[in-house]
Amino acid sequence: MSSLLFCSRHLANSEEQMLLAEDGPDLIHSLDPRRCCNINAGGSANYKCGEEKNECLAIYESLDYLPSHSEAYKKWLQEKAYRTDWDRWLLMGLIGIGVGMLGFLTHQIIDCLIKLKWKLVENYLQNGNFHMTWICILGSGLAMILVSSGFVVFFCPAGVPCGLPEVTGFLNGASIQHIFNIKTFLGTFVSCVLAVASGLFCGPEGPMIHLGAIIGCGLSQLKSDTLGIHLPFFTRFQNSADKRNFITAGAGAGIASVFRAPVGGLLFTLEEVASFWDVRLAWQTFFCCLMATFTTDLLSSSLDGFVYRGHFGFFEAEKGILFWVKNLLDLSILAFIPTIFLGILGGLLGALFVSLNIKINKLRMRFFSSISKLFLRKTSKLLESMMILLCTVTITVYLPYFFPCTPVGTLRTFQLKNNTEITKEFKREIAEYTCTPGTPWIGPDGVKYYNQTFNQAAALLAENGRRGIAYLFKRGTHEEFGYTSLFIAVAFYFLLSCWTAGSAVASGLVIPMLYTGALYGRIVGLILVSIFGVQTNGYGAWIDPGLFAAIGAASFVSGVSRLTVSLTVIMIEITNDVQSLLLVMVAVMVAKMIGDWFNLPLYSSLLKLKCIPYLDSEPFAGQRKKWLNLELFSARDVMEPCVRVLHLKEKIVSLAQLLANTSHGGFPVVYKSEPDQAEVFLGTITRLELCMLLENEPIFETETNEETFSCDLLLSYQKITVEKLPDPSRTTMLLNHYSADPQYQQLFINLEPYINKSAVSVQAHFSLQRTYIIFRTLGLRHLTVVDLQNRVVGIITRKDLMPFQLEESTSENT
Repeated sequence: MSSLLFCSRHLANSEEQMLLAEDGPDLIHSLDPRRCCNINAGGSANYKCGEEKNECLAIYESLDYLPSHSEAYKKWLQEKAYRTDWDRWLLMGLIGIGVGMLGFLTHQIIDCLIKLKWKLVENYLQNGNFHMTWICILGSGLAMILVSSGFVVFFCPAGVPCGLPEVTGFLNGASIQHIFNIKTFLGTFVSCVLAVASGLFCGPEGPMIHLGAIIGCGLSQLKSDTLGIHLPFFTRFQNSADKRNFITAGAGAGIASVFRAPVGGLLFTLEEVASFWDVRLAWQTFFCCLMATFTTDLLSSSLDGFVYRGHFGFFEAEKGILFWVKNLLDLSILAFIPTIFLGILGGLLGALFVSLNIKINKLRMRFFSSISKLFLRKTSKLLESMMILLCTVTITVYLPYFFPCTPVGTLRTFQLKNNTEITKEFKREIAEYTCTPGTPWIGPDGVKYYNQTFNQAAALLAENGRRGIAYLFKRGTHEEFGYTSLFIAVAFYFLLSCWTAGSAVASGLVIPMLYTGALYGRIVGLILVSIFGVQTNGYGAWIDPGLFAAIGAASFVSGVSRLTVSLTVIMIEITNDVQSLLLVMVAVMVAKMIGDWFNLPLYSSLLKLKCIPYLDSEPFAGQRKKWLNLELFSARDVMEPCVRVLHLKEKIVSLAQLLANTSHGGFPVVYKSEPDQAEVFLGTITRLELCMLLENEPIFETETNEETFSCDLLLSYQKITVEKLPDPSRTTMLLNHYSADPQYQQLFINLEPYINKSAVSVQAHFSLQRTYIIFRTLGLRHLTVVDLQNRVVGIITRKDLMPFQLEESTSENT
């Protein structure tokens, strides 16, 4: 018979007294005066321990990283080949190829839509008709945003754009619904390409990370509940650990494809995305990133606008390197002075950007949550995206009107043999805007000159982000852009990109961050040029606005994201400027240190804002503006003392009532080695496993006996291990049936073959700091707390280790 177990713990001498009572699964109950639980006379437990958990955290379940080490799992393992990783490498390669193809497709569609949009208004621009230009650009942009935002709000299951915070939270162990759904994939892809092409100040990087993660999840699991597809291939990877590893590789491949930076993609996953890492995963992610970059480069080598241009397999540096810097500069130690200044500026502006964006998102969430009707709420999100586009298009179309045409001085040095390449960057494109087309001539020195002009504001605001960054990074363009255009552009780009981030479109922030940093970096470089002039000798050549634009871009990205190693490598890979490596490293480090003084990184702040229970690698908890040393506290200080425990054999009716009346995700299992001994901790079993067991009536037993469990009745590991209930309504009906039907009063179930007997436990006096490290490092969902006699006295979950909960729990012991 089951028993109701009370555990009274005396804080002074840490003694425990065990009292036995009849009926129902056990409830370990601490009589700690700080926490009390009320048990009604009927034996069911209605309890409230301590302060209520944050409501938004309650919607996220946690995930175990390692599978349950049960008898069913070991039998399943025996059927699988051990240490044959060819299929793992094959999947990594396929994921990389898939992400690379998607990255190529994304860029091609965006470029085609942008060219088509501006092609419609080419005649209006030449005639100086700004009003018709504005109407056409706004009309086409609104059509794109209507579809882009509509796909996110009405088509994606989550109803909001998902991205890097959700992927990071999932890989950390939080179960986030719908982020790897096929509908989420389609909605994110369509929304991303249309949002970028519409003219919003955003990029495709964040969505590409998410899309890469979805591909990693889909190809490794080979199943889709939405489509009803369950392919019988690679089934050994259908577990939490392997699933997360493939998602990690897919996310890294997304960065590698979008920036053509395979090493940067690998390091980005290590620094920002992954919570679990080892050397083998590093090699496999490296291979996946390599395949993604290779695929994107291979397709880009011969296809342009989906038209075959020939030269298949010929990798041009100009296409393969995103912001290719052709002229490397000799540097001086004096260059570190403005670099440090840029790092400080990047940290300050980055912290301001994070703070402003979080405030805007809080205001956005508060406003939308005040709208009670779902359809009106979704429509309001769509209208906000259209309002952002209206402001963006109005500025980008009308602002260039106030700027005169500027000669393109840097395009007069092409040799005669390169006539076909003349003005490749400025040939009747957006940057030329309303300026008169230039005419070429050949000088007496055999050099072809070109008197082309362009509009500075149009080049900085109307051009897409990638093209604008390439302009700013270009070396030898000391006076190509003036102070006025740069200051106006950085102000509008900073504010509008901050407003755009978090709106109801799938958008990324890396390109806007690079652009913003490049703008103020070029301003600093222009100030140096104004002071020292254009230096033509080798010792002063480092005074170049293009150099400081690249350093400023790195500093702002670091100030916002606090990335260091991966950002440095990505900057070198996208510019090919190895010469400025030390300067970029200094700027990145300074920006990170300055930004950390003020607030958390942007993605950590978004995790906190979205209430995703993320556990950092080290615990941080403070009281009265002082950090707490968690080595001074123990596991009992944060554990939940009200614990339901199960026995090796439980009544069907008891289990049904337990699952129907509680929402706990897992339960410790106890047993007695001898009838006269206390019940000690044996292992754990999850709620989903219990539900799947109860759906299989043939394994029910008619009496409690001590005979060995029959292997013939053992359910397969795959049958009881599910991510979610296949039919929740049927499960609810079964639980109600079991609870009401008298025949199940005498039926039992043997839990022993399905118990995770390798479940981790710590003693109540165990260091809280080390408890946190064990929980986070092993990727646990539940950590059972036991006394000196191995009796269950409490349990720790992810939410008990969140910073605010640590602060609250430890404050009662200080």
